[in-house]
Amino acid sequence: MDYSQFLYMRPELSLMAVTVILFLYDLFAGEKGRTYFQPLTCILLLIHIAINLIPSEEPAVAFGGMYQYVPMMSIVKSILSVGTLLVIMQSDNWLSHEDAKHKRGEFYVLTLFTLLGMFFMISAGNFLLFVIGLEMASIPMACLVAFDKYRHHSAEAGAKYILNAMFSSGLMMFGLSFIYGTTGTLYFEDIPAGLTGTPLQIMALVLFFSGLAFKISLVPFHLWTADVYEGAPTNVTAYLSVISKSAAAFTLLIIFVKVFAPMIEIWQELLYIVIIVTITLANLFAIRQKNIKRFFAFSSISQAGYIMLGVIGGDAVGMTSLVFYILVYLVANLAIFGIISVIEQKTNGKVYIDDYNGLYQTNPKLALVMTLALFSLGGIPPFAGFFSKFFIFMAAFSAGFKVLVFIALINTVISLYYYLLIVKAMYINSNENPVAFFKSDVYTRTSLVICLLGILLIGLISGIYDGINLFGFGVNN
Repeated sequence: MDYSQFLYMRPELSLMAVTVILFLYDLFAGEKGRTYFQPLTCILLLIHIAINLIPSEEPAVAFGGMYQYVPMMSIVKSILSVGTLLVIMQSDNWLSHEDAKHKRGEFYVLTLFTLLGMFFMISAGNFLLFVIGLEMASIPMACLVAFDKYRHHSAEAGAKYILNAMFSSGLMMFGLSFIYGTTGTLYFEDIPAGLTGTPLQIMALVLFFSGLAFKISLVPFHLWTADVYEGAPTNVTAYLSVISKSAAAFTLLIIFVKVFAPMIEIWQELLYIVIIVTITLANLFAIRQKNIKRFFAFSSISQAGYIMLGVIGGDAVGMTSLVFYILVYLVANLAIFGIISVIEQKTNGKVYIDDYNGLYQTNPKLALVMTLALFSLGGIPPFAGFFSKFFIFMAAFSAGFKVLVFIALINTVISLYYYLLIVKAMYINSNENPVAFFKSDVYTRTSLVICLLGILLIGLISGIYDGINLFGFGVNN
């Protein structure tokens, strides 16, 4: 066996090493040793990110085509790793509470195992490895959603998530059985030669898409999202809304381009309808929400529709735009959920939009960061979200979907309205008992500064988009 093939799995191996070290540390460290758990985790993740930050330039295939590598995959894995680090930094205050501090190690290990599963999803060259990665990401995620097991809403959210994940996985694997039955293979490189667009293969495409659309929260596979986002611990909600969604969206594009290329007209038509329904319904339902976590659940569903604009073209421009959108969405959404989490912890559970009335009076810095993140999500210039929407609209427009882009632009105006509702609450609405002034922990402050710098600078530094585009070669090979 050629063990040099393992060198292509550098992100997976380094992440596994971090996970094993943290598992052993949790097992053998005493009560005093656990006080260093947070800094140790952050340092190890930083080392993991540094090792994998610069991708190898040559595409490669390992283990007979089971595992594939192109530079763009390494870029996405690095972005997901940075997002995971930010989530862990924002979780320190929550994990320091009496009912959670003894479960800190479990949280870290489960989170990193879900990330490892996403890495396998992204680099899969065979549907068998893809399914293993999907389940490795989904099952620990259900544990994270139900992490506050003594809270009724958290346990309920965990049950809803795992049941929906089971049904979606069942649908997907049912579709994959059709693929294997009609083509005789599960290897991505070999399947296109056997695809002729028969009714059975169209059904396989629809079932496969249904399973992955659950992970991305696309309508009509979104019904779990609001309840799970509300019931899960807020930091887990942040992880779900960004990391899980981004990995699934990128994987969907890879598989559509590499596997279902002969059926491009069919899946483009399917995506066309799903994007319109997803963006429109999510925006309309977001306006009606009073709970801020449910509010951002529907915002997340809407953002998933925008992300799909980068998928529908099935070309290199769409892929670059999608990865850039994921990066911008990550810093904006994690800034928002970081603020929601710290306010929830400091106020013993205030999670309604009305609770944010007058936030600017007592916590002006948090209000400012929240406002800039909302402006970025809404696509207001000169923040990074404007550039990400511009590039992803441009990708869909250049692929010929002009009417779809016009509908998405109209929905962007609607989203601006409901994002400004929160800005109005923080700056204009009066509140006799606003959230009292508090000082957040150093990890949360650091993560918010990083997110803020991303919101302000990512769009203005043109080299970031150009750099992503530079490493995009090899995806369509």
